Amino acid sequence: MMRRLILLAALAIAGASPAGAQPDKLLNLITVTGEGEVAIVPDLAILGAGVTTTGKTAREASEANAKMMTAVMAALKTAGIAEQDVQTAWLSVHPVRDNTRNELRITGFQASNQVTVKLRELAKTAEVVDRLVAAGANDIAGIQFVVSSPSKPLDAARETAIADARRKAETYAKAANVQLGKPVRISEEGSVEPGPIAMRQARTAAATPVSSGEQVQRITVSVSYELLR
Repeated sequence: MMRRLILLAALAIAGASPAGAQPDKLLNLITVTGEGEVAIVPDLAILGAGVTTTGKTAREASEANAKMMTAVMAALKTAGIAEQDVQTAWLSVHPVRDNTRNELRITGFQASNQVTVKLRELAKTAEVVDRLVAAGANDIAGIQFVVSSPSKPLDAARETAIADARRKAETYAKAANVQLGKPVRISEEGSVEPGPIAMRQARTAAATPVSSGEQVQRITVSVSYELLR
């Protein structure tokens, strides 16, 4: 009797399920990439500058470096660079060795002090470089022009990238004789920015020519569309 009741209950549960119930429909998708780019004028320059000195002793090299670096920092202040826009990036004192006779003989010491400077007025970039060199900076490590807030200008490139992806998807759908549905997945694969412009050991007395130019930044998106028959 008990076995019969269990069997009847099982049949009742099975009968409660809709007869036409099927697993979730699998979407037919096509995934394409789209590209967009935008030219942006930089509004910020990042400059590396510093002093390298040598001496017979570590103290001699360090004191000479400190004296010259004080003049460099004063030049930055005179040029109107805010204190928060100057940051120490590298500070070192190490021995200089003579390896000509396979002897690790110490011949002196070298001291280096490097700062990273943010220049928010690009028109003053050349002037600041000249001031630094005149004050004693003998190592200009590089200058990089960047866009301080690139996200908003990149929105135009994003719109172009989405339109490019849509165009490609429509081409494939037409060739396959199907209809293109809505996008179901969108991902951004990043942007490309130019690297720094090297300017090692600037020691010229003439005015330094500097040009910020334009940055072409690119966006790539991956979009998956539903295909309809």
